[in-house]
Amino acid sequence: MSSTELIDQIVAEETKLVFRSFNEADALDVGMALVAVARVEGAPVVIDIRTPDRTLFHAALPGASPDNDEWARRKSNTTLRYHKSSYAVGETMRQKGRTPGPDIGIDPLHYSAHGGSFPVRVIGTGVVAAITVSGLAQADDHAMIVKVLKGYLNA
Repeated sequence: MSSTELIDQIVAEETKLVFRSFNEADALDVGMALVAVARVEGAPVVIDIRTPDRTLFHAALPGASPDNDEWARRKSNTTLRYHKSSYAVGETMRQKGRTPGPDIGIDPLHYSAHGGSFPVRVIGTGVVAAITVSGLAQADDHAMIVKVLKGYLNA
């Protein structure tokens, strides 16, 4: 799949996987669904769901490292800043030959252009949170979130 086709696929996922509302109970349900999938797959991941100003859900599964917490923070910052999945942001930057850095006003200590964070978009409101998985390859982190959201949102 080309980079353009990948970005188109991610944009389609973001367009389809939209919430009617989102609150702490939803964050817990989605977080626990991600934990269940990660356990079945034996995935050594950190799962993080946060708004711009607070953490709603966080879990570290066996095999995940403290570094995964940092990657989750940086990926979610990217999603919350751009209101797009970190995977789409990263692919778009790669297409343009860019990386997060001072030349575009992005501190790589706080932002990451790697996949694994997905926007929580609410109908009529916009992006209110980021769901993040860290510990696998970026495509797999992203795919785990999409898989769970498709089931949770019956999409």
